[in-house]
Amino acid sequence: MTTHGETAATSTPDARALQEGIAEFYDQSSGLWEDIWGDHMHHGFYDPDSNVSGSDHPAAQIRMIEESLRFAGITDDPAKQPKTIVDVGCGIGGSSRYLARKFGAECQGITLSPVQAGRANVLAKDEGLADKVSFQVADALKQPFPDGQFDLVWSMESGEHMPDKAKFVNELARVAAPGGTIIIVTWCHRDLGPSEEDLEPWEKKLLNRICNAYYLPEWCSTSDYVKLLQSLSLQAADWSERVAPFWPAVIRSAFTWKGFMSLLRSGLKAIKGALVMPLMIQGYQKGVIKFAIITCRKPE
Repeated sequence: MTTHGETAATSTPDARALQEGIAEFYDQSSGLWEDIWGDHMHHGFYDPDSNVSGSDHPAAQIRMIEESLRFAGITDDPAKQPKTIVDVGCGIGGSSRYLARKFGAECQGITLSPVQAGRANVLAKDEGLADKVSFQVADALKQPFPDGQFDLVWSMESGEHMPDKAKFVNELARVAAPGGTIIIVTWCHRDLGPSEEDLEPWEKKLLNRICNAYYLPEWCSTSDYVKLLQSLSLQAADWSERVAPFWPAVIRSAFTWKGFMSLLRSGLKAIKGALVMPLMIQGYQKGVIKFAIITCRKPE
């Protein structure tokens, strides 16, 4: 239920089917998410072992944005703030509008979901940001932007949908301006040990069930991202502990009357996604699923 209407390659029938499944999933479920949780379709950032209530989660989602910027070294110095931003896997544009306001920046968002792009543009107009923020349906593995266009390349929980992680990070780097910052916040599986060649069978089985519900291709680890981006100046961190309260809260909201009725209206794909939410908790608790941030800066 987190994340956005992101992307997939279109070169093979399997990839096209994945892309269509992602678009349909978010076409159906985005209204449900907005109705229950608002316009930020991503995890919140929490203090370890904190007791949280439902009213804390919108603030935690904003904190996730702010902590990501802080981790990447983006300060409040006006001279160093990004002026052009791309939101890769923009959902209904919550991050884009927040960043545009914060920095006075121009932001373009892309998603595979026509419903998300349309809703994001409506919200931007309603909030007086139509001159700063725009959204379109596009493939993140083949972005409709020239080289070096954006000071900040933002991917908040979209990488997990990418079937070709190397092509994904290459596109992020391509559209980043010289000296620009790339921020990737994404679901990963745990790093393999020195003697391991693959995950345990039970771990793969659990992840496959989540993939089938959320239209995800094969998972990768944080270290896989680090290897793909090693030519750039980067840093990475495991924020799994920081997002741990999120999925239990999503489940609780689904079992309210409002959540239940919204879920029924949203269709079978959204219901299927809701039914595997406990597997996300299990994956986090057993250390199979990691929530990672990887940031890097493109050379001048």
